[in-house]
Amino acid sequence: MARVHLKQPDELTGEARKAFDELNAKGKITNMKLAMLQDYGTYRAFMGWYDSWASLEKTVGLRAATIYAHSVSTTNGCLLCSLFFISDLKALGIDPNNFDLSENELLLRQLGQQIVKDPTKVSDDLLNALRKFYSDTEIIIIVGFAAQMQATNNFNSVLGVDVDARLLPLRDEFVAPTWRDDIK
Repeated sequence: MARVHLKQPDELTGEARKAFDELNAKGKITNMKLAMLQDYGTYRAFMGWYDSWASLEKTVGLRAATIYAHSVSTTNGCLLCSLFFISDLKALGIDPNNFDLSENELLLRQLGQQIVKDPTKVSDDLLNALRKFYSDTEIIIIVGFAAQMQATNNFNSVLGVDVDARLLPLRDEFVAPTWRDDIK
């Protein structure tokens, strides 16, 4: 259960209500957005995720972008975001627990995991391997997305934002990471 009240439409005013109405008209209301709409500035800041996603998808392609986002969210342990990307992988015909990776997808998955685990230890070898596929500008897009994804993961995890109803059937498919278990 969420640690904060999710305001309902009749409780929203001003720009937050206008944003809700626009989201609702597009069928894009989520529990995360309802939580964020309590402060329009927070909502606007986090909606930058969509711009970052669009740049990432254009740079690496939908499949690789989804694999990368999934690696960041699952490594970070965000239940809500992980379930979104499990759903997205399945929509692409990918079994989230068993699929083959191309060389660049493997590198992106490794980068996503390393950024979450310790961004100060992303190796030169990993970045140099990514340069086989991506320019410096594209690497900035890739790393920038991971930072945005982590912020979203942290928001949802800290506040315990409830899993959206459409994702509940996937809940058992999330495997919590154990890499933090030995951190003191």
